[in-house]
Amino acid sequence: MKIVDKDYHPNGSANPFVVAIVDSPEDGDTKLVIMFEDYDYIAVLSLDYLVRDEDISVRFNGHHGDRYEKLREALWDDFAG
Repeated sequence: MKIVDKDYHPNGSANPFVVAIVDSPEDGDTKLVIMFEDYDYIAVLSLDYLVRDEDISVRFNGHHGDRYEKLREALWDDFAG
C-alpha cells in the first residue's frame, strides 16, 4: 500500500482523525482511509467507486479496516502529540 496524501482533522470536540488517499495494488483500487486516534477505528472506502459511480454501498466498500492498521504509524507520524 502506498500513501498518496494525508491530512489531520482535529474534528472539533469529537475524536480527531487522519484522512488519507492510499493506493492499494492488491486490488488495483485507490482507497479513502479515515483513521481515528483509537486503535482499530478505521473506515475504508473505494475512492474509485465513490468518484466514478457515486457508490457508497457496502457492496463496493466492505473493506477490512484492520488491514490498514499497519499504516497507523505512517499516517499519524507527522501529527502525533
